[in-house]
Amino acid sequence: MLKHLFRQRPDERMGDALYALAVAQARQPAFYTTMGVADRIDSRFELYTLHVLILFLRLKQADGERGQVMAQKLFDSYVSSLDNTLRELGVGDISVGKKMRKLGESLYGRMNAYEAFLRAGDADGLAAGLAKNVFESADVETGRPLARYAVESLKRLTEQPFDALSKAPNWSEITV
Repeated sequence: MLKHLFRQRPDERMGDALYALAVAQARQPAFYTTMGVADRIDSRFELYTLHVLILFLRLKQADGERGQVMAQKLFDSYVSSLDNTLRELGVGDISVGKKMRKLGESLYGRMNAYEAFLRAGDADGLAAGLAKNVFESADVETGRPLARYAVESLKRLTEQPFDALSKAPNWSEITV
């Protein structure tokens, strides 16, 4: 009886799998070598957040209730991963809550700032936020290649059926 209580459900595994696909893409060396993203934990957080958001929006756009459930599972997997990462970095149990609250605020802030631009396909509008958050620059031009990549990625993923998306997302090319 207890084995059913602790068993992971297929939907949860799918959320983890989708999260792993977003992370794998965010770890592509071209972001760091071609686009010039700094290889630091805060920059990786920004890229993970961007890729999770792109997948999240794609899932919410289509596939009805299944897409809604999968989008939520993806988000839950991301938040769980953030918690696990803090613990692996040695953050004590007492401090994890505070740190997660701060990360959660950053996560929601990024998602809110980027969502409208991504939905509208507005790479120009998205560029300023990405320049500031990913590249720590006030120069909007710095964020433009990543913004074009993000908008094009959402477009490509939207054109992809869910079953194909869940195995091999059709992300945009990483170029400057």
